Amino acid sequence: MRDQHFYGHGKLLLSGEYFVMDGAMALALPTSVGQSMKVKYRSSYQPTLNWKSFDHSGKVWFESDYDFWHFKPIKNQDSAKQDFVQQVLSSVRMQNPHFLRDDMDVFVETKIEFPIEWGLGSSSTFIYNVAQWAYVSPFELVKKTIGGSGYDVACAQAMGPIRYHRADNKPQWESASFNPSFKDHIYFVYLGKKQSSMDEAIAFQEAKIEGRSQIVTEISHLTQEMISAQTLYTFNKIITTHEDVIASALGYEKAKDLYFKDFWGEIKSLGAWGGDFVMVTSDREPSETRDYFTSKGFSTFIPFNEIVRTDYHTERNA
Repeated sequence: MRDQHFYGHGKLLLSGEYFVMDGAMALALPTSVGQSMKVKYRSSYQPTLNWKSFDHSGKVWFESDYDFWHFKPIKNQDSAKQDFVQQVLSSVRMQNPHFLRDDMDVFVETKIEFPIEWGLGSSSTFIYNVAQWAYVSPFELVKKTIGGSGYDVACAQAMGPIRYHRADNKPQWESASFNPSFKDHIYFVYLGKKQSSMDEAIAFQEAKIEGRSQIVTEISHLTQEMISAQTLYTFNKIITTHEDVIASALGYEKAKDLYFKDFWGEIKSLGAWGGDFVMVTSDREPSETRDYFTSKGFSTFIPFNEIVRTDYHTERNA
């Protein structure tokens, strides 16, 4: 069999965090960095699967061998990474009983292009690539493994920004014309405290929140306004309102109040609040803005155009 290559883009969720799981419209951006997967085959009478994962610096951060019957590790490492790969592969087999049934040794290498702790989709890009390899639904695979709304899987295959929501418990998305004239004033800052999306999703679903349907409607409206905003001033008003809605609904403290009270621009939390990236807007020079965050100990400061995939092609799936 020929070698195979797969690739999935990382993700940033600009609006709709948490409530996208309730059906709110969200604005999501695929990133210019993601994860690749290469698969090689070799004839064998006792086939095994060798899995090797490389981090963004090219170092092996995970390696294990699995059998083909139940994808049990040949040497048990008692590690969460080893168990996760087994869980994903076993879920694939449930969708596609013919997956990896040939008399072939299989060698898989994955390479992630960003620090894993950034929370840009190390799991979702992995799942998307495996689903493409195995000819199964990546959304079903996400549902059976890490859970969540599935927007991250949509980003993995998107060519540009998307509007994403769930209707009748199914993923719906289309391309979004989000290429703001003021994008040179938008940055992303890593807070350095990676959150567990799975834990946050479970906590949200179990939370007692009054007026969920009204909040979903309001968040969806804010998403549309965010996409169509023509000025930085308008955009700032929208993201400030969005922060207020989420903070009030969930009882969370806003990132700006926690870390950046004296910042002249606006701050918006992204995805699971509290630890991953925040979006920053500033009407001052990039160097002055960067220096502000660096002085407070936040050194990962990335301009919009350096992290967001900007080759905007039409991408639809409904």
